[in-house]
Amino acid sequence: MDPKHPLSSRNFPSAEEEAAVAGQPSPALARYAGPESAYRLAFTDTNFLLREELRPVRMQLELLKPELVQQEQGVQNTIVIFGSARVVPPDVAAAALAEARRAGDPAGVKRAETALAMSRYYDEARRFAALVTERSREHETPIYVVTGGGPGIMEAGNRGAHEVRGKSVGLNIVLPHEQAPNPYITPELCFQFHYFALRKMHFVMRSIALVCFPGGFGTLDELFETLTLVQTGKSRARPILLFGREFWDKLINFQHLIDTGMISPGDEQLVRFVETAEEAWEVLAAHYGFDLPPTETGEFADDV
Repeated sequence: MDPKHPLSSRNFPSAEEEAAVAGQPSPALARYAGPESAYRLAFTDTNFLLREELRPVRMQLELLKPELVQQEQGVQNTIVIFGSARVVPPDVAAAALAEARRAGDPAGVKRAETALAMSRYYDEARRFAALVTERSREHETPIYVVTGGGPGIMEAGNRGAHEVRGKSVGLNIVLPHEQAPNPYITPELCFQFHYFALRKMHFVMRSIALVCFPGGFGTLDELFETLTLVQTGKSRARPILLFGREFWDKLINFQHLIDTGMISPGDEQLVRFVETAEEAWEVLAAHYGFDLPPTETGEFADDV
């Protein structure tokens, strides 16, 4: 057998090789090089791929790309951090309050005071992400922080992981207004989505826990979709932590839902309230046995 042609050689050129060949300029093909020409490989023809009829294909691509890349990067277990894009770091909030006071704007001062109070959640998200990244670094399968990739609480989550030299994932989405990814996401794990539904699917697919900080419509959408999946048995149960009980108690009256028969008694226990990064980690560690001795969590756990 000729060693230059092993049995495992490809029978056909790869799509990448074919695209490279087809993309080379050629005088013989000049007539068919214009934008009106159909003479393009289908998978390199952007205009074709963007046709309305190709939506199912685009949805499949949007499901597959993050899946395959995360597999290649070794991302198996994640903790998802949800929260508002409008929560700013404490130093930014303090500067805005000082400026509002200098301007003598009572309404602006009130807004800035609220923003400063809410900025503590930026710090807690940042600290929590760092804690998760550091504590799980030596796990057989490290835990990666995942956020929506934008500013605010999302930035804080990616920033916390970045500051302890860890990788983190950002699932950004195209919106009518600007939505650039924050600068702390690991570049090879920074994804952009068109479809909200597929983005939310990727939030849940690898998650071992979901952590919700105060947020608006987007955060509530993500929280309630996850609660619905767990409540209906479409997804396995996992810790769902809500940071800041005072905020959530004002926003969601779980007891009213029970009293009116809208949810069953016990459904409210699908969530846990926490206040600090350390408390959140303790809940997760107790649930999964992260901090137990190796003999209780490893190969011989059943013998204990």
